[in-house]
Amino acid sequence: MSKLGQLGAKLHRGEVSYDFIGKRKLWFTVSLVLVAVSLIGLFTRGLALGIEFKGGVEYQTNVKVTDSTVQDFTDVVKATNAKDLGDPVVTTIGADKVRVQTKPLAQDDITKVRAAIATQAGVSVEQVTSQQIGASWGQQIANKAIIALIVFLGLVFLVIWAYFREPKASMAAIIALLHDVLITVGVYALIGFDVTPATVIGVLTILGYSLYDTVVVFDKVRENTRGITGSNRFTYSDATNLAVNQTVVRSINTTLIALMPVGSILVVGTVVLGTGPLKDLSLALFVGIAVGAYSSVFIAPALLAAFKEREPGMQALRRRVMAKRAAAAAAPVAPAGGAAAGGAPVAVGAGAVKAEPRKQDRPSGTAPTPAARPMKATGAGRPQPSRKPRSKRGK
Repeated sequence: MSKLGQLGAKLHRGEVSYDFIGKRKLWFTVSLVLVAVSLIGLFTRGLALGIEFKGGVEYQTNVKVTDSTVQDFTDVVKATNAKDLGDPVVTTIGADKVRVQTKPLAQDDITKVRAAIATQAGVSVEQVTSQQIGASWGQQIANKAIIALIVFLGLVFLVIWAYFREPKASMAAIIALLHDVLITVGVYALIGFDVTPATVIGVLTILGYSLYDTVVVFDKVRENTRGITGSNRFTYSDATNLAVNQTVVRSINTTLIALMPVGSILVVGTVVLGTGPLKDLSLALFVGIAVGAYSSVFIAPALLAAFKEREPGMQALRRRVMAKRAAAAAAPVAPAGGAAAGGAPVAVGAGAVKAEPRKQDRPSGTAPTPAARPMKATGAGRPQPSRKPRSKRGK
């Protein structure tokens, strides 16, 4: 068995335990910082919306890509002085194609820019493709994505509530999902990647992945906390922490297995292809899977424990458990022989326990074995062996 597997077995049996729930203030602080950075990035830099959302004209043509390709095509397009051109976005696709995106232009300006790109690429005008995309289409995509997100979150809340019979579990799961979405979108804003329909697909996909991991942890929590109020051994936070320890290795394994192929797609889409839906989709998946695993282990169970610990029944349970632990810690430990020197009784709690005799005071050895010969008492009181008459000894 591997070291990780051995650690997982020890965590599952409770031989090794890490206080995930007890350190929840630390995890909440880390998450608040990440969310704050994401919001700052969104409000200061904003999202780099792709042409599908803001509308415009896209040109593509084949060309041998060099280090100066992006700058050369940018200068050529700007030199056309097309009306409302703005700053064109030039990207390379692989090693043999260039893509130029501009704001919406009039038909004459579209033709002018297309001719300039053909001249720079050294191809005919017919070999430069152009596509005009209206902003209304992108707005429809954005609206549908928002509606899908709201419907998804509503259904998730109801399904988790029905499955666990616990609305607080639904609240913790929804907060963890929103946490994942905010951080993922914030990463897009800080890095500056274009937000395309593929990005929307990736964001909706990570919601399901994060939810799946969270439900697995919650299911273990439900198993550990079944009938917990009838016992004085553990608080709700203790049982939740045990559940996280029992599932953390599984979460690590599934996350690493999922991140490896997604990371490969991200490298191919960014380094090899340079642009396209693969890069947009894989970045959202990579960030979302990593953040989703973090929230499933550190955030969602801690939120659930914090919500449940506010209930009167769980507060009474905590008081009983803490009182029991305080009494156990305050009780004196008896000496090894079970009593003080001289065999005096040792007081424990309100009563006294009669001491057992010390080892050296106890009878030792074995009982005397009856002699093979008949014994008779002498005047001194000591038994002496006696012999049978010769006539009776068979001789």
